[in-house]
Amino acid sequence: MEQELKPNEGKQGITTIDGVSYQRLPIKTHLITDQDDIVAVAEQYGLPVLSQENDVLFISEKCVACTQGRAIPLTEIKPRKLAVWLSKYVTKTPHGIGLGMPETMEYALRECGILRILFAAFVSVIGKKLFHKKGWFYRIAGYKARSIDGPTHNTIPPYNQCVVLGPVNPDKVAKQIAEKIGYRTIIVDINDLEGQILGVSEKSMDKNLYVRILKDNPLGQDCQQTPMGVIRTVNE
Repeated sequence: MEQELKPNEGKQGITTIDGVSYQRLPIKTHLITDQDDIVAVAEQYGLPVLSQENDVLFISEKCVACTQGRAIPLTEIKPRKLAVWLSKYVTKTPHGIGLGMPETMEYALRECGILRILFAAFVSVIGKKLFHKKGWFYRIAGYKARSIDGPTHNTIPPYNQCVVLGPVNPDKVAKQIAEKIGYRTIIVDINDLEGQILGVSEKSMDKNLYVRILKDNPLGQDCQQTPMGVIRTVNE
């Protein structure tokens, strides 16, 4: 049965960019795990509600990563001393723990390499002290470090006891889904602070436009269980 799409609580359903209005309609799913095929999930939940030629399916990168087995239980992670030390200097925010815990920092070291993380940390310190600018760490460390998420109090179980890494080959995943459902698809990393488009089914798709459309995070950051949604043009 096709579900009725409506904005999540506290979120706006429509945004206007450069004079064009877009609906952002979240889609509720079952709890996605590594037992799921993301293409099949997109077909099951996305296809029934995609109806207009210019509709675009957008999917959370964490949803994709979980189907790839990239959610690692905290009990399976043994942080090295370097990870414990580095994590103490990461700024914590209400929007997510990032690399501010030993377990997430440990995976940053594994995913990015020790030298890159140490260099990123060095540049970050210089940037803050000499230029009074933040954000240099993730610019140097790159996407793999930036996409690592630790558990928060409002994370859906069992992921409230996991470190979740970024997805592998997001462009390829987006293309596979689009070929299956017949609609353009993007894999997104959007939170309450920032956003980026990790994967697109067509190279010609304007990533900057989609970041602007989704900037206010219509999927939400809590327990909405809406890991995907539809972008629909209202008027042009």
